Amino acid sequence: MLAVGSTLALAGASAATASPADDAGPRSMTALIPAAPEVSATIAALAPRGCTDAALPITVEESRLTAVLPDAADPSRPADRTFARAMVEGAGLGDWTTAFAGRLCDQKSLAKATETVKRLGTHLWRDAVKRAQSTGPVEGVLPAGDDRPLYWTRIEAMSVLHQWKAGFAMTTEQRAELVEAFDRASRGMGDISFPAGDVKRVLVSGFDPYTLDGGETGSAPGTVGNNIRHGNPSGATALSIDGTTTTEPDGTVIFYEAYTLPVSYPEFERGYLEDTVGPFMRPGKRQLDASITVSQAGGSQFNLEQWNGRYHGPTLGNDRYTPCTTIGGVPELAVDNIGCNTQVVDRWGGGDTLTDPPQWTSATLPMEQMIAARTGSDIPRPPGDTWPDESVAFGAVWNTNYSYFADCSSPVVTSVNQREVVYPPSVAPTPPPADSCARSGAGGSYLSNESAYRNTLLRDRMGLTIPAGHIHTPDMQHFESDFGVSDATFDAWRSAIAGQARELIQVVGENS
Repeated sequence: MLAVGSTLALAGASAATASPADDAGPRSMTALIPAAPEVSATIAALAPRGCTDAALPITVEESRLTAVLPDAADPSRPADRTFARAMVEGAGLGDWTTAFAGRLCDQKSLAKATETVKRLGTHLWRDAVKRAQSTGPVEGVLPAGDDRPLYWTRIEAMSVLHQWKAGFAMTTEQRAELVEAFDRASRGMGDISFPAGDVKRVLVSGFDPYTLDGGETGSAPGTVGNNIRHGNPSGATALSIDGTTTTEPDGTVIFYEAYTLPVSYPEFERGYLEDTVGPFMRPGKRQLDASITVSQAGGSQFNLEQWNGRYHGPTLGNDRYTPCTTIGGVPELAVDNIGCNTQVVDRWGGGDTLTDPPQWTSATLPMEQMIAARTGSDIPRPPGDTWPDESVAFGAVWNTNYSYFADCSSPVVTSVNQREVVYPPSVAPTPPPADSCARSGAGGSYLSNESAYRNTLLRDRMGLTIPAGHIHTPDMQHFESDFGVSDATFDAWRSAIAGQARELIQVVGENS
């Protein structure tokens, strides 16, 4: 991995992140909250003196920068540093945000600041990819494949952007756009570069860590629950596959590019996924041959999700917000309720009725080949793996479950459970009724389902028949102790999941 100094010194091409055209409709802004004094002090310590303003608001995700776990060896005491610092320093990135802040605070105009944060965001992404794909020693004590340092370094840098005391006038909207420019670049969204010619092009998404609040707690005062340790194997998969290739027996090269998505709704509503995937679904020399979204679920199997619903569920994002809630335990309806219906920005087709966009989309992944390939037969099984077939790391299951409102004006939900371990199934699965309203797709009603829905909707609106769909991975949150930030078991689960996920993705590429 490039050292921080040399990374930030690179003055090459800036990130290619496009600036989306303004839509006619209202922009979904990321909510900001006042910063607690200790959070502002943490942010100020990352930047040159006088560069930040403690009065400026931050995000909920940034408020977690001061979270401290109990000490792993003695839970009656707090750990010696914040969890964020344990992650950032653990990957050898301890000085990255300070170097970033120094560059930012030298900027004298919004245009130059935007150019700078795009460039540095891209370098952060590339460094994370290089570290994840390293086969030799890496900086820091955390394993090479750990996805969490990228997330926490990004959050640190975004907190500086939110509290940056610029030397020029900047509106709230302009600051939000500056933060977003960095966010998109640091997710690899502007770093996608498919070759033209006779190759296959496969685009893969992953997600940030999520469910960071709660979990087991210790007796140490002021500490947090251990959910903050969570990583995401889909993010680890994205880092491990970005920019790689495989070659088919006939010599055809499959080229993989990847990016990561936030676990919050507003960025989806602003077109993060469509702006990343859409340009490569348009006709041209670099048009996609397959587009796959990946996220984490549970158990010891990969679920290959068939149907995706338009409905937003009530689960909170990392920003502790959901646009669709339950009232007295009863789900809100999508009728006349844009908060519960996935909305698409105008530049990618828009739609503002119950049936535009449609309530359902469907995967076009090569399910039979993905299951028949017996992926994971060469992947070591991690400790505690419960998949009954011990000859593979994890199972691969065709998931055709879903639930729906048969009457879009009634809260009565009908659930259809028809998951198949084998393919082809003994009985063909029944698709969702054409006139129903979605309650959940095979992958649920959270942002995993939403990424799948948006990706396959783009495929349909572009008139493509390429493989597109969602892979849900097993859950990798398996630790040997209550408060250790990493250990051999946790690493084994991440490595195994990412390894088999890459094999499943390769099968998609080979059948595209």
